[in-house]
Amino acid sequence: VVTRDDVEESLKAIFQYVRDKEQLFKELRSQIEEIQQRILVKQRERDYWLEYKNVGSKIHADKISSLEKDIKKVKDELQRTAEYYRDALNAVKEENKRLFDRHLKLLSEQALKSAVGYLDKHCRREIQENEWLKEEVKVYRKEVSDLKASVQLLEEENTSLVAKLIDTKLQNLIE
Repeated sequence: VVTRDDVEESLKAIFQYVRDKEQLFKELRSQIEEIQQRILVKQRERDYWLEYKNVGSKIHADKISSLEKDIKKVKDELQRTAEYYRDALNAVKEENKRLFDRHLKLLSEQALKSAVGYLDKHCRREIQENEWLKEEVKVYRKEVSDLKASVQLLEEENTSLVAKLIDTKLQNLIE
């Protein structure tokens, strides 16, 4: 025998079971919606990366190669500029050295003239004679080198003449 309380209790249990199932369905629906949202986000992300793979990566690769070319040009220009400034610096150093040497020579000549001005007549005359003698020595050295060259030419000519003379005497002896 089933009593009303049993039926009510059974109905309550069924209603509770149905409510639990509905709650479970609601939870499952919310989880499904959440998963669908995540899927949409992932699909958008996948679409973005596919688009990048197909188009964007080529654009970036072109930009990268263009930038690498620009870097190479800048490095080459820097090297040429550095070489130019290095050469210019060396030229300026050489010019400065030449000017310094010239200035030093002029100063030493001026100092010598100034020092000679303070000397007595006898010392000045000796200095002038010394300079004259230096010039004469230069002239004589040139004459000596000219004479040495002439002597060498004469010796060579003499040697060739003696060789010809010996050759002709040998020819005469053979005949």
